[in-house]
Amino acid sequence: MKKLFLVALAAISVAHAQTRWQLATGYSAESFHTKNIEQFADEVAQATDGALQIDVHSDNSLFKLADIRQAVQDGKAEAGESIMTSMVDEIPIAGADAIPFVVHSYADARRLWQLQRPLIEKQFAARGMRPLYAVPWPPQGLFANVPVRTTGDLKGTRMRTYNQSTRRIAQMLGATPVDVPMADVNQALARREIDGMITSAVTGVENRVWGQIGFYYSIDAWFPKNIVLVNEQAFGALPSQVRSAVLQAAARAEGRGWAASEAVARESTRELQRHGVKVERAPAAFESELKRLGEKFSREWVQSVGKEANEIFVPYYLQR
Repeated sequence: MKKLFLVALAAISVAHAQTRWQLATGYSAESFHTKNIEQFADEVAQATDGALQIDVHSDNSLFKLADIRQAVQDGKAEAGESIMTSMVDEIPIAGADAIPFVVHSYADARRLWQLQRPLIEKQFAARGMRPLYAVPWPPQGLFANVPVRTTGDLKGTRMRTYNQSTRRIAQMLGATPVDVPMADVNQALARREIDGMITSAVTGVENRVWGQIGFYYSIDAWFPKNIVLVNEQAFGALPSQVRSAVLQAAARAEGRGWAASEAVARESTRELQRHGVKVERAPAAFESELKRLGEKFSREWVQSVGKEANEIFVPYYLQR
C-alpha cells in the first residue's frame, strides 16, 4: 500500500513539474512585437497547464538587443527575440530580408521567409538554437526634409544608418551615412545631425519626427524581421507534449504578428499624416532608380554570400 502511495505521489509530482524560461527582448513593452510575445507566453502556459512558464523581459532589461542571440546560444537565457539583420556578421543569410527594393509587399516578404527559413534553421542548429517564429516590421519608407523626385535629390544629404546594409544604401544614393541607434533618432534630428532616414512609419511615430521631418515616401524598401529563438538544449529537455504546445503557439504567434505588422503600418502612416507629415508614394522615376539599385545590391549580396543566397533568390525570382 505504501509503495502504491509513493508511486502515485511521484506521478502527481511529474504532472505538476514546472519549467520556467527567461525570454529576453530589446523592445519596449508597448511594441507590437513584445505584445505578441506576451500572448505567445500566455498561450504556452495555458496549453501546458502551467508546465512551462515563460518570463518575458522587455526593453533590454535582461540582455541588450545586440547580445540576445549570443545569450540564447550560450544558454544564459532559454529564449529571446532579435532583429535578424543584427546577425549578418556571423550568419550572412540572415540578411536576406534586408536586401533593398526586392520585396515589394507583405506577400513577397512571406514568400521570401518561406525560402529563407530552412537555411536559418540549419545555421541555428549548428549553433545549438532553434527559430520559433519571425515577424516583420512594417515596410521601410523614406523620411526626408526636402521633396524627393529622383535619387539625385538625396546626394550630399546625411542619412541615418544602423547596419552594414543601410550604410551601403546611403552610399549608393550619394548620401553621407550617419550611424544612429533607433533610441537616439529624435535627438539626432533635433541637432540636425541627419537629414533623413529609411525606416518604417512606426519608427517615425515612436520618435515623433513631425516638425523635424516634412516628407515620408512609401517606397517599401524592405521588410526586416524580428525572430524569436530558443536554446535547443532547453527545448529538447521539455516533454514531447510541451514541445508540441510551444511549436503550435509559435505558429499562431507568427500569423498573428504578420497581421499586426500590417495593421501597425496602416495606422502609423495615418498618424504621420495627422501630425502634418506629407505622405506620398514615391514618384515613378524615383521608384525605377530604386529598383535598379536593388538589383545591383542583390547581385553584390549574392556574390558575397554565395551558394545559400542563390537558394533563396533563384526560386524567389522564378516564382514572381
